[in-house]
Amino acid sequence: MSDIDYTLAPVGFIHSPLTNREGAPKQGYEGAPNAWLEINEKFAEGLDGLVVGDNVILITWFHQSHRDVLQVHPRGDMQNPLTGVFATRSPDRPNPLGLHRVRVLAIDGRRLHVGPLEAIDGTPVVDIKPVLSQASDA
Repeated sequence: MSDIDYTLAPVGFIHSPLTNREGAPKQGYEGAPNAWLEINEKFAEGLDGLVVGDNVILITWFHQSHRDVLQVHPRGDMQNPLTGVFATRSPDRPNPLGLHRVRVLAIDGRRLHVGPLEAIDGTPVVDIKPVLSQASDA
């Protein structure tokens, strides 16, 4: 399996007032602002069916993360014991994918206003998935 190429291409990018990791909340519900997600033109048709009020999961690529980190002090608190990154939500990890549950607040062409979102400005978005209810089979 190691000879398979696992290439990801961003479907869009985040435009946020958050400009650095240090100033960003750890989670969206911890005071993160709303942000715009601009979808690349070649993926715009993929937005069909999304409506204002939808909850979606944005899958992002933490482009400023350290990929050689395997243990962290959770939440950056040195009082917390070193913990493997797979047991944390740390952005530093071998494949720095982020998961963000946000609400679609507005749709303007191929731009989605979403929030709250703790991702920083310029963060690539690699996928968007709807949040499904347990009764849904979409």
